[in-house]
Amino acid sequence: MKTNDKRREKPGEKKPNPLGITVKKADDMPEWYGQVVTKAELADYAPVKGCMIIRPHGYALWQSIMDYFNRRLDEHHVKNAYFPLFIPESFFEKEAEHAKGFSPEVAWVQNKDEGSQERLAIRPTSETIMYDAYARWIRSWRDLPLRINQWCNIVRWEVSDVKLFLRSREFLWQEGHCVYETEEECDREVRIFLDEYTGLCEHLLALPVIAGRKTEKEKFAGAKYTTTIEAFMPDGKALQCGTSHNLGQGFAKTFGISYVGKDEKEHHPWQNSWGISTRLIGATILMHGDDKGMVMPPAVAHTQGVIVPIYRDKDKEEVLAQAKKLSASLKGFSIVLDDREGFSPGWKFNEWELKGIPVRIELGPRDIEKRSCVLVRRDTGEKKDVSWKTLNESFSTLLDAIQRSLFEKAKKHLEESIRKVTSYTQLKKAIGERRLVLAPFCGAISCEEKIKEDTGGATARCIPFDQPALGDHQCVACGKKAKHWAYFSKNY
Repeated sequence: MKTNDKRREKPGEKKPNPLGITVKKADDMPEWYGQVVTKAELADYAPVKGCMIIRPHGYALWQSIMDYFNRRLDEHHVKNAYFPLFIPESFFEKEAEHAKGFSPEVAWVQNKDEGSQERLAIRPTSETIMYDAYARWIRSWRDLPLRINQWCNIVRWEVSDVKLFLRSREFLWQEGHCVYETEEECDREVRIFLDEYTGLCEHLLALPVIAGRKTEKEKFAGAKYTTTIEAFMPDGKALQCGTSHNLGQGFAKTFGISYVGKDEKEHHPWQNSWGISTRLIGATILMHGDDKGMVMPPAVAHTQGVIVPIYRDKDKEEVLAQAKKLSASLKGFSIVLDDREGFSPGWKFNEWELKGIPVRIELGPRDIEKRSCVLVRRDTGEKKDVSWKTLNESFSTLLDAIQRSLFEKAKKHLEESIRKVTSYTQLKKAIGERRLVLAPFCGAISCEEKIKEDTGGATARCIPFDQPALGDHQCVACGKKAKHWAYFSKNY
């Protein structure tokens, strides 16, 4: 006789979590996002205004990103290092354009070192403190290329209204700073590291992006040019996910970085810098999350599956014993066995769905009789009976399917969000409809400012590397001959 194995709660157990997401993503995305981040225990608001606390569940995502990218850095012979948090004020003053670009964002330490009247800044970025050291380390062409990266925290004081992971006064990031003999080397690796960011977003986070060059108005302060990858979120806003800059020779000249070349003459090198931040976690939540909470791409998930045993008292020992065997058999995967007492299966289902764990594995007495278990996809809710013999293979195949499905869904959203226009009226209408607008553009800062004012905040996101034929199109803003196509939208 078969055991009655209905997936329901035991008397006296807790019911499914009533503190789940209370708004729909499509109805109120800002409120939905805030609830997902806090209730899924990814991050919390700090007692310091404009700051956030990254909780273990959220930091594990950042750890996955760091682990992935450190492997890629090794391939490119980039070494990790660490530089001071405090930067002397005089360092900023050496590079005027850079200092002007960051002056509204810099937080200053009130105390001064004994015997010094110079203020210290808390780093908004590390070019100046790193390049002072580079000037001492680089002497000969044999010292080049120099490729250094650091993982650190950054403080930019202009933010007061924190949006967890997306915008805060303090955040975590990675910044690479490389030095080369020639402009050609520098240009090539500017693009190499941007391509690495594209790979990280698409392969790890299932997040499609558009790669391109920033306009003169939007480029990094002090750079010769800036390249970027841009994602487009479900609420109709672009999100810059990574940048890579050619800094030219300006910083080298300012900080006295020079080397003796093979020709035995002194030269200034070329430099680049490139970075990503914990903003990528916010992008992943925004893109893939649903009304139940977080949906985590398997490639970045620190926990890929959770086993939830389902039993009555008389079946408890047998079900738990088999659940432990299944957990041990899933070698090469990160699995949690949720054998907590006092929580019903329904409660556990809701909690793990809220946290976005890719696959739930259900095991009850009926499953044991069939020598099988049930795999449940987090992204679609689809259930499938799987034999214990084929569990490893089925689990791996399912993870791949989820990763692929999330990317394809996100890519479809991106493609369907793009509107190609050729007139100013069309551009304003498409921005009003929350689209990512591709328009012919002359490149003038005055035109960017006009578009931003007339659309209530839309900015040039990038000049895509993949350029459609321009023909005789005129700039949508001024009517002069266009130089290229550019993407415009509102942004985070």
